[in-house]
Amino acid sequence: MQFESPRAVIAALFIAAALAPASAGAQARTEQSVVMSANPRERAGQEQYGFASAVIAGDMIYLSGVVAGQAPGESDLAPAYERVFNQIEATLKRVGASLDDVVEMTSFHTDITAQIDSLSAVSKRRLTGQPPAWTAIDVDRLLPDGGLTEIKIIAYRAGAAKAQ
Repeated sequence: MQFESPRAVIAALFIAAALAPASAGAQARTEQSVVMSANPRERAGQEQYGFASAVIAGDMIYLSGVVAGQAPGESDLAPAYERVFNQIEATLKRVGASLDDVVEMTSFHTDITAQIDSLSAVSKRRLTGQPPAWTAIDVDRLLPDGGLTEIKIIAYRAGAAKAQ
């Protein structure tokens, strides 16, 4: 198809966009694609603030950040990071995926210099095989207060939407 003027091109694009189905390429969030926490206390917080543990869109699984904090008496960060990866792994398992399916990790640190080596050691143990893309960001503070690091994950799992 050949157009005589830029106006004709713009008009053709406008008409094509108007005729395209409204849902083309979009996936609505449904109860089957939104994963809420199985823990009643955590779920109450999710409902209060309006977020889910995970959302499945096609073959992608987007997990909300999980905050690591030290338990009373802990001086090492590794146990806190192990608990976070246990929670991430449990959420992924609920949708038919595993830590092997993680393709991206973003970590938010209240003291990146003091925390990055410990998180790196734990993530290397837990995220086996090829490493995911990883962005580490230093932040002023996290919610809830007392949180040290927040870890957010994106996973790819062929057929994830069907695993529900």
